[in-house]
Order: sequence, then structure tokens, then C-alpha cells
Amino acid sequence: MVELSLAEVDLVPPGPNEVQIRVEAAPINPSDLGLLLAGADPATFTAAGTPDRPVATAALPPAAQRAAAGRVGLSMPAGNEGAGTVVAAGADRAAQALLGKTVAAAGGGMYSQYRNVPVGLCLELPEGVTAEQGASSFVNPMTVLGMLETMRAEGHRALVHTAAASNLGQMLNRVCQEEGIGLVNVVRSGAQADLLRHAGAEHVCNSSEDGFMTALIDAVRATGATIAFDAIGGGRIASSILTAMEAAATSGAEFSRYGSNVHKQVYIYGGLDRGPTELTRSFGFAWGIGGWLLTPFLVKAGPEKVQQMRQRVASGIRTTFASAYTATVSLTGALDPASIAVYGRQATGQKYLLTPNS
Repeated sequence: MVELSLAEVDLVPPGPNEVQIRVEAAPINPSDLGLLLAGADPATFTAAGTPDRPVATAALPPAAQRAAAGRVGLSMPAGNEGAGTVVAAGADRAAQALLGKTVAAAGGGMYSQYRNVPVGLCLELPEGVTAEQGASSFVNPMTVLGMLETMRAEGHRALVHTAAASNLGQMLNRVCQEEGIGLVNVVRSGAQADLLRHAGAEHVCNSSEDGFMTALIDAVRATGATIAFDAIGGGRIASSILTAMEAAATSGAEFSRYGSNVHKQVYIYGGLDRGPTELTRSFGFAWGIGGWLLTPFLVKAGPEKVQQMRQRVASGIRTTFASAYTATVSLTGALDPASIAVYGRQATGQKYLLTPNS
């Protein structure tokens, strides 16, 4: 069983190279839900406790129990990122320079009213940018830029992205338009396709339509995409993308029993579908499937590149990297089973913003 609850802890002064942030906004990202829900069905949570100290619990299916064995009995603070006002600062000059400023931070444990964070994990937001506007300045924007850096480093020139109508997908669409990068957006409904086309997306493929594979092959051929980032994970979508890439690569080429020699790569970075990843081998031998996570990419990229990326995010936080939210919830509201059932589904257009001090 997984239990979500609130804890009251002592507020300690920040260390010399730390700042204390009054957290005013923190998004509930898919990466947060893995820790919060531990694999439980979000629709099965039940309420207990009191209005001021609610508790939400849910049973874990057998597979989730095995995956969570190492955290049994541990109280684990959640919230990868957030933003707020620096209300106290350590003695170091860099910390003192942020006193009174609005900053975003990727410090972990951000679902808290106050959080002590090292200066190096903070991003000073431009003048006039609110905590709500800057709350999602790390996970989604840095993932978008990290995907494009990975694409370039591996010699690709265009890409495919699934769950493309999400906040992250809309950011990726805007960046690709700004940089002239070919992008194939894969969505799961007509409404999502319309949303992206209205935002200027040229290539949008709806996986729920009968002509999906034909449209996907045509879009891949038009863009030359040979790398994909898949937020779905389970099912046949990765296989379909590789098949489309192979079909585009062999179009008009001399036949080879081994398929094309063009390398086709799919990176799975999410798990919207928790089922098995199914591959139908119709894409030759020059292909790869792997996992992609932001943190290992940032370690590999190095501090100088990371700082450049973060500054780009800060300069475009109200435009290119802007986020939209369905609703805001307090700390207690986030433990309401009705809210968990909505934000826990990870559905497009159902992103919640947590406001710890509301």
C-alpha cells in the first residue's frame, strides 16, 4: 500500500551556499507521479485523516509491489521542481545576491511550504516573471532542449515525438519552429491534432485514425526524421515509428534483404502505457531502442552547457517555454482522491499546479 500524507518539520536556517525559498508554485509532472503514486491506480485512492491533515491511500498491484520493495517504510518527500521567493540566504555572496528574488529551483522535495536549496540549483527568474510562470522551468524545458542536443550529437536532423500535445510537446513544437527543425508530432485524438495544427505544427499524425501508418510514413519521409522520443513506452508505437522510418529510408532504394543501412533510433522517456513494449520486426537491422532520462543527459552535457540551456529557458519562460495548467491545488487539496484521480491519469490538458502556501 502507498500512503500520501503531510508532515510538519522544523525549519532550519540555510547553509552558507544555500537559500531558503518560500515555495509558491510547483507542478505535478509525470516524473513526480512515479514517486507519489508508486504504481497505484490513481482512481483507487481513498481518504482518511482530518481536513487539515488528510491522508490518501491506495493498494499496489503485484508488479508495483515488487518495484517499490526498496522504499517500504520510507517517508519520501516529493516535487522535482518549483518556484518562489527567497526569504533567507546563507553567508556566501551568491546566496545573498538572491535574497528577495523570485527563483525557480530543481531541488527535489519542492511540495513544501519552505525549502532550503543550494544556489547552484536555482535559476533567478527575469523581472516580472511570477512563481507560477516559472514553476515549470526545469523538467519540461530542459527535456526539450536535451532531446534536441541528443538529436544533433547523434547525427540526426529531424525527429518524431509522441504524446505531442502535452505541455512538453507544445514546447518542442515551438522550439522546432524557431530553429527550423523537422518534427513529426504523434497524437492520440483529433482534438490534440487540431491543437497542434493551430499552433503551426506542419506534420501531425493521429494514431487513432485508420490512415495513421500512411500519414506517419509520409511525414517521416518529408522531414527525414531518424530519431524519436516516445513518452508512451508500452504497446506498438515505437515499432510503428521504426517501421515508418524504414519505409521512408527504402523508398526508391535498391532492395536489400537486410533493409536500409540508415540507423533508426527510438528513445523511450515516459510510461503513459505501462504495458509491454511490442516490436514487430519490419524495420531491417540498423535500429536501436533505449531509455532516455534528463538527469544522465545533463551530467554528460556538463555544467557549461547546462547553464546555457537554463539561461535560454529563463529568457523564454513566458513564450517558448510557457506552461499551462488545468487547476491549482493546495497541499491538502493534492491529497483529495478526486484530484489524484485527475492529475494521476497524466492526460493531456490535465496538468495540475500545486501551491504550497495557498
